[in-house]
Amino acid sequence: MAQIEQASSAPLVIGPVVTRMRAFSELWPATDGVAVFNRIYLTVTEEIDRRIDAGEFADRRAATTLDVRFAERYLAAVDAVAAGGRPPACWRPLFQYRRHPGVRPLQFALAGINAHIGHDLALAVVDACHTLGCEPADLEGEFDRVGDVLALLEERIREELMPGPDLLEVADPLTHLLGCWSLERARDGAWLAARSLWQLGRLGELGGVPELAGEFTERLDRSVGLAGRMLLTPLTPCGA
Repeated sequence: MAQIEQASSAPLVIGPVVTRMRAFSELWPATDGVAVFNRIYLTVTEEIDRRIDAGEFADRRAATTLDVRFAERYLAAVDAVAAGGRPPACWRPLFQYRRHPGVRPLQFALAGINAHIGHDLALAVVDACHTLGCEPADLEGEFDRVGDVLALLEERIREELMPGPDLLEVADPLTHLLGCWSLERARDGAWLAARSLWQLGRLGELGGVPELAGEFTERLDRSVGLAGRMLLTPLTPCGA
C-alpha cells in the first residue's frame, strides 16, 4: 500500500491513550466489568504500539491514526459516563451491569469487545479516513493487521477468564453464549459497515440523502447494544 499523506499537520500518538487506560486500571476494582475489558484492551493496545514501533506495519502513520481513533471511541464512552451522561447504546449494557454479581468476567470481556469492534471499529475507520484524507480502501492493509492483533483478545480471554475444562460444561449457559458471538464475524461486519458509512457520507455530499449515514450509525449502535445486553445475561453459577 502506498504511504498516505496525512491531512492533519499533527500526527497522532498512542502513548496518551495507553496512559489513560493504565489510570483506569488503578481507579477501578478488578471485579468491575468495565475494568475487566479495560485490562484486556490495554494489553492489545500496548502490543499494537510495540509492533508499530518495530516496523511491522507498512504505513506507521495510518496504523497509529486508526488505532488512536479506535481507542478514542472507548475513552469517549468512559468520559460520558463519568460526566453523568449516557454512552452510545452499544456500551450501555456493560456500564449498567458492570457490578452485577451474576455476570461472569468472561461475559464482561465479550460485551466490551462486542461494543468496541461491532460499533466503534467501523466509525474509527471513517474517522481515520477523514484525519488522513484517504478512503477506506487505502486503510484495508492496516485494518487487517490491526485485526490480527485484536485476535489476541481471544487468546487473552482464554488465558485469564475462561473457566477450566472441568467447569465449562456443555450444559453451562456460558458455553451457549460463547457460541453466539464471533470476533472474526464482528471484524468482517465492521469493515462492511465502515465502507457503507463512507459511501453514504459521500452520497450525502453529492446531494443524496444526508440523513442516511446518521440513521445507519444509529441502527448499528442499537443492534450492537442489543447483542451486548444478551451477552450480559446474568447466569446462575454451576452447581447452584
